[in-house]
Amino acid sequence: MLKSSCRLLRASSGRFPRSSTSTSLLHLPQRYLSVAAVAGTPTPSKKHDDNSLRNVFDSSSVWHEFCGIQSSSNIPPKGLFQNRYLIQPEGFITFAKETADNCRRLVTRIVEASSAEDRRRIPIVLDRLSDSLCRVLDMADFVRATHPDFGFQQASTKAYAMLYEFMNVLNTTPGLKIKLEDALNDPNVSATWSEEERMVAQTLLKDFSKSAIESSDENRQAFVELSSRVSQLGTKFVRDMKPEKSTISLHNRQLKGVDPLVLQHASRKHLTGISIPTAGPVAFTALRSMKDESARRDLYIAMKTAPKHQLQTLQDFLETRAKVANLAGYRSYAEMNLTDKLAKTPAAVNSFLDALSRDNESRIRQEADEMLAMKKLDADDAGFPTRIEAWDTDYYQTQLANKYRSKSRRPDFISAYFSLGTVMQGLSRLFTQLYGVRFVPTAISAGEVWNSDVRRLDVIDESEGRIAVLYCDLFARPGKSPNPAHFTLRCSRRIDPSEIEEASALHPDIDPLQSVNDGMAISYNPRTKTIYQLPTIALICDFQPPCEHHNNQSSEPTLLSFRDVQTLFHEMGHAIHSILGRTACQVVSGTRCATDFAELPSVLMEHFAADPTVLALFARHWQTEAPLPYEMVSERLAIERRGQGVETEHQILLAMLDQAYHSDLPLTMPGGFDSTKVLQDVYDRYGTVREPRQTSAQGFFGHLVEYGGTYYSYLFDRAIAGKVWKEVFDGGKGGGAVAREKGQRFRDEVLMWGGSRDGWRCLSNLLREDRLRDGGPEAMAAVGRWGVTDI
Repeated sequence: MLKSSCRLLRASSGRFPRSSTSTSLLHLPQRYLSVAAVAGTPTPSKKHDDNSLRNVFDSSSVWHEFCGIQSSSNIPPKGLFQNRYLIQPEGFITFAKETADNCRRLVTRIVEASSAEDRRRIPIVLDRLSDSLCRVLDMADFVRATHPDFGFQQASTKAYAMLYEFMNVLNTTPGLKIKLEDALNDPNVSATWSEEERMVAQTLLKDFSKSAIESSDENRQAFVELSSRVSQLGTKFVRDMKPEKSTISLHNRQLKGVDPLVLQHASRKHLTGISIPTAGPVAFTALRSMKDESARRDLYIAMKTAPKHQLQTLQDFLETRAKVANLAGYRSYAEMNLTDKLAKTPAAVNSFLDALSRDNESRIRQEADEMLAMKKLDADDAGFPTRIEAWDTDYYQTQLANKYRSKSRRPDFISAYFSLGTVMQGLSRLFTQLYGVRFVPTAISAGEVWNSDVRRLDVIDESEGRIAVLYCDLFARPGKSPNPAHFTLRCSRRIDPSEIEEASALHPDIDPLQSVNDGMAISYNPRTKTIYQLPTIALICDFQPPCEHHNNQSSEPTLLSFRDVQTLFHEMGHAIHSILGRTACQVVSGTRCATDFAELPSVLMEHFAADPTVLALFARHWQTEAPLPYEMVSERLAIERRGQGVETEHQILLAMLDQAYHSDLPLTMPGGFDSTKVLQDVYDRYGTVREPRQTSAQGFFGHLVEYGGTYYSYLFDRAIAGKVWKEVFDGGKGGGAVAREKGQRFRDEVLMWGGSRDGWRCLSNLLREDRLRDGGPEAMAAVGRWGVTDI
């Protein structure tokens, strides 16, 4: 999952620029140049890095020894991510206050811009304003959710609230929009902008249009207040996602088929049966394995029924979002939120979903028939079944998978070929083959990370040196979120020499290159003579840590399931987008492209995870070094494909529900908004399996908060990724999955642009299909007709 909290004056990650106005270091004082050049210091050999990569992830003791050897006790502690403010929790407040002061100076510079040169630089100064806000907001959002220290949690939450409110005020400041619009409409000014600067200007102008900026003072104030309420309600909705009943009692005879070991540690026995939880892995395992249909029905309904207060929170959230959209001049929140996406309109989204649904019809019908045939075989005196019910789907999908699964191996046998270290090694080798970049383990400084098990990797480009910093928090621990995610902590951005001079004046006691990027990583590119702040990324997963024993001979590394491997490849797809999308302006860098284009690199990486040529780069038995027999993977993939139709329909229904909830219905539905009735209407109209009337599954649809009318994006990018895999990488045939020319084509046409080029143009150039260049409903429908096919 992709994570970023910064919106206005938004942030991004990107490529080295093609700007006609690129900043040169020729006029930067020599004392700064010598320090900047340190970023190009040679690293150890590739072979050394490759071996170290495997070892530091496969052994905690090796990692800690690695950090101990390379760290000096004489070096004073550095802050989180080497940010000079974050040595102590209270530094977050100082960071936020100084950022607000800097933002006020930048706002003054923009609204007072009068000369041709000052007006020409408005997009660059606005981008710097955005970067200043996102430096705090993105980092605070990550720390408050991840850091185990309560002091850091409190301070980051306070800093986030301070600047989020400040950002909403800036979004409704007319002077910024007026100056930007005037500059954009003046050909003498805008004609001098690079393609990237023009995209920044257009992107920020659209952001302003979503902020009720042309309304009265009263409406703008209402917009700010309602936006803050949306944020609060969204947080409350996600936090309170749990069933109305925490447990359900089932008779012993109803539990036939469930592994007793599964029930042993997460259930309470009583006289005639067991009480099992209605949320979490035990509930899902029971639903997939209980033979008794009445028990499955009762459990399914309990799992899918949310408390009334949760449904009220959802109603308040959706109604408030709709009011925000109305204040900004839009009929619905979806209409507002889609203006800067590839889809552009709700009608185009529906064109895509309708086409995809038609493409999926034959698959879902075949799978439903297979499940019904199995259910008929299970029929007893209670009656002959005529249809599959909602509580049957998981059970019979599992039974079908078991039917086709080989009995000759233990289910976890494939994990022996996927130690975490070898998978990380494989990712580095793959990126070296495709893009010429590799991962280098780097010792952490005191205070740099939030847990000692966090590994730091520097990303090294074969021609440009260090280009990014990647923090890998991949091991489970108490209190940590189990959800995998990619966080952009800091985006790529070109640092202007004038900023270094300003930093020197503001903080004369601090090295200006440390001051200008808060002590975090920068690089100097001798080819372009420019300084960049480096993309800084955090990857979060929840794998079991290595099993360490006193006798190193018996230590066991973290072993990943194939699903875990796919997850890690997916999240690394987001990371490589942030790493290679190194734009000069952070508003359009890396993953900060259109939401419905941002999942393409990550979904595409799932295809690489299953390719035999890619797996041959790294998949070795952790003890014997024997290569992975590919038939173990192909069997697993064949089983997963059998449920493709059901899963695709499930995602289509959620995307359609997301569209309905973010239409005008929250404010216009006759008789008042009823989220349960809307869900039932969508499922009755488009679903193959009827949703029980007693349920209220919308109370668990947390993605509504983050996506807001764009949940279709994952399906959309799955369809595109399948097409790209086949046509650009030749479906992996003939070594296409590891061919540099294929990777370079994807890098040149998609990754390097971040969000600085329209996604339809990127896609049209990549696939060499001119009909896609201008997008629109027909292009959306064309993507739908490509269909979604699993790996």
